[in-house]
Amino acid sequence: MNKSQNSGILEQLVNTIMGVKTGNQQQSPNTSIAATQELDIKAVVVYKLGTILQIGAMILALMGMEQLIILIDNNSSFPNWFSTLLTALFFILLSIRSRIFSLLDNTRSRQTYDQVIRPRWSPPPLAFPIVWMIIAVLRVISSVLVWQQMNHQFLVTPFILFVVHLALGDTWNTIFTVERRLGAAVPVVILGPWLSALVVTAIYWQTSPVAGMILSFSCVWLTVAAVLVLRIWQLNGSEPLYPVKLTPVEE
Repeated sequence: MNKSQNSGILEQLVNTIMGVKTGNQQQSPNTSIAATQELDIKAVVVYKLGTILQIGAMILALMGMEQLIILIDNNSSFPNWFSTLLTALFFILLSIRSRIFSLLDNTRSRQTYDQVIRPRWSPPPLAFPIVWMIIAVLRVISSVLVWQQMNHQFLVTPFILFVVHLALGDTWNTIFTVERRLGAAVPVVILGPWLSALVVTAIYWQTSPVAGMILSFSCVWLTVAAVLVLRIWQLNGSEPLYPVKLTPVEE
């Protein structure tokens, strides 16, 4: 009983930190969703626009942080470690709550993962927020190391690529978790979060080898996640690998 209670407390804590909703989120009590083979052009435009705007918003945040840190570094009344603390807090915000910069619905929920057919080797639902929490910590540490190597600059190529990676991950979450487009989620996870993670890790490594090694764990996990998304798509009907038009149909 104590083990079960401890497990429940751990799950609640992890889900709270990572913003994962475990309750049912029905789209409509009186309707179901019928998918056709027709490309949903509107959805494509929304995804692209939402991603671009999120990247723009996070770049503005990088610019604001750079100016703030310049003021702090030039003010002798602040201790030397204060700018590092603020930088770490900023990257914590980006790593855990990057979706606050997005106009898309990036709700973190277990509903889709709980309801689809999954391969036998798929991790339990709780594994995902735990692993992402670990990755968030690694992102913060590696980003602070890069920031130090870049002379306290934020508006630099490594961080611009980093926020692009975060935005692509949030858009993928909208496609897979929120809208349950299992087909479209396959190419998006490969060309988005997975590929961009490799690029960010490589440029972090060039800037600071230690930072690159720390961040490389995220590439391993995203490789597993990409394969899992592919298998889920194959096991659940293999719908088209693009966003199909969704039509509400009365039950």
